[in-house]
Amino acid sequence: MSDEVSIVMVSYWTGPILFEAVNAALERSQAGIKELILVDNGNTPSVIKELFRCAEENPKLRIISGHGNVGFARGCNIGSDVAQGRYLLLLNPDCCLSEMAVPNLVAEASSREGHWMFGGRVCDPNGQAQRGSKRSLLTPITALVSAIHLSAVAPRLFRKFDLNQHHIPATTTTRVEAITGACMMLPIETYKEFNGLDEGYFLHVEDLDFCMRLHRAKVPIFYVPTAEAIHHASSSQASRVWVEWQKAKGFCRYFWKHYRGGIWSIILIPLSIGILTRLGIKSALILISTGIKRVFNPQGSATT
Repeated sequence: MSDEVSIVMVSYWTGPILFEAVNAALERSQAGIKELILVDNGNTPSVIKELFRCAEENPKLRIISGHGNVGFARGCNIGSDVAQGRYLLLLNPDCCLSEMAVPNLVAEASSREGHWMFGGRVCDPNGQAQRGSKRSLLTPITALVSAIHLSAVAPRLFRKFDLNQHHIPATTTTRVEAITGACMMLPIETYKEFNGLDEGYFLHVEDLDFCMRLHRAKVPIFYVPTAEAIHHASSSQASRVWVEWQKAKGFCRYFWKHYRGGIWSIILIPLSIGILTRLGIKSALILISTGIKRVFNPQGSATT
């Protein structure tokens, strides 16, 4: 198997799990990896020093640093600009590839032509599939269904945004509408033709935006359960309130970008109010549970 995959990993104050994720990606069992491009959006001097030391020992590891915290989407695009592989694998810095994940993705890619995108089975450390591995498109309707749990009342009538509870063969590659940006692979030509991730999103929702753009261009998206990754979510030391603010901005941007005009315009304002209300409630709960000083100390994050 030739080395065809360029992994791009964007890191901001990720913590010790970063090195576990890097080591898992560079394991010998991950045949097919040409390079791991780590885009440093901001880490401690000791972490950066260790990253460069690792890069000296492993020529497949490339570090891009010094540009500051430019956001997750921009960081991915910076990495993709210098990627030399045939395929681009966007991987979160707290996402550890399981054995044979990359070879299984490459094997699937060998039977595909044209534009496509793959998402792996992203699990929590206990092995449970996380929300986002396979999804419906995010629409105002699926957002409402998920927010007030309508699918639990009438599952045949209301389809959930998160498809983890739907029966999908455990070992069979299946076409879906959307996947998570924590682990997504596609031809680098596809990524560039669609102008990469929208840098108007600083953190969160950029993956759903990309899925929507591919879907509207009739580019197939597939869930590949044999490519597994363990996602240690919330590893960044960034402010949780700040992260929730970025999520809210991302959702509002997404809905106004893709559903402005026509009948959808009627619900965009109340939908945006609902998103901001959710932000206020979650922020209040975070402040109560963690304390104001601890929450507002960090400056922000660029990982998901």
